[in-house]
Amino acid sequence: MAKSIANIDDLTCEALTNRMVRYADMIPCYNAFIDCRTPGSEAKENFTIIGPGVSENPGQHVHIAEPHGYNIGGARQPPGCVNSQHSHDTAEVFVVHSGHWRFDLGEHGDDAQVDLHPGDVISIPTRVFRGFTATDRAEDGSPGFLWAVLGQDNPGRVTWAPQVFDMAKDYGLVLLENGSLVDTVAGEAVPTDVPPMTPTSRAAADALSKMDLTQAQAIVWRNATSDGTSATPVIGDDGPLNWDHGFMLDRIDIAPGEAIDWDDADDKDVLFIHRGSVDVECEDGFVTVGEGDTISLPVGLPRRLLADAGATAYLVHR
Repeated sequence: MAKSIANIDDLTCEALTNRMVRYADMIPCYNAFIDCRTPGSEAKENFTIIGPGVSENPGQHVHIAEPHGYNIGGARQPPGCVNSQHSHDTAEVFVVHSGHWRFDLGEHGDDAQVDLHPGDVISIPTRVFRGFTATDRAEDGSPGFLWAVLGQDNPGRVTWAPQVFDMAKDYGLVLLENGSLVDTVAGEAVPTDVPPMTPTSRAAADALSKMDLTQAQAIVWRNATSDGTSATPVIGDDGPLNWDHGFMLDRIDIAPGEAIDWDDADDKDVLFIHRGSVDVECEDGFVTVGEGDTISLPVGLPRRLLADAGATAYLVHR
């Protein structure tokens, strides 16, 4: 069951706490997608933080269901763990929170490859095959974590590369035409009233766009050292990744003990804490948001953040 959140007119600390998903409390799904048993992919954890995402498992836990105009999710993977080649019809943006990652573009992942590190952002255009692999652990030895934004309230379904369907069949997984996954190894039966999804055809795969290395490097924003307190547009008209996404993303840096304010209380925003921690002001005090936590800032809440330990945050807004 998704978290029950208070009316957006309630701007108390209690209400704001109910709009937060702490990293330590996130509930993973280990069989969210058709490739979850393919050797090299079986250890990945998928998270739906805000909105339903594109999970193919109807049992996937959604932390906050309230529509925002986009979805927030995440993937946690140990080194060598692969997310297989797929495409989306809406924007897909990743912020590297921890660990080191390689993003592979093209049907077989060999059109172009780019490596990303903590704080980096990649925005992969629609209708391009992409996959990603964790290449090294986080500094503390834990699996790496990607924080992800998918465009629109309903981001549609995943388009898998043709070979992914073949591999899934070998491991007892069947994707249905309605987008649901059936696990025959677990004793689930393929229903008679919903046919299996037709694998991506050769013509459909060939119709997707391709990217070379130069193009792939142009969809990456590299983490930069900040000089004090600042807000840097990353996605949007004023940012380097300025094609249409349906949302904007800013990098926010706050020096220890300093505060930042902005006048944007007419819509919901989502704040993700990449490093440090911040206090978010509400009507009756402050709510502390820590490293790896995600919080949805409601309409009407003054946007005031105070850094406890020096903070690097990413803000998604429309």
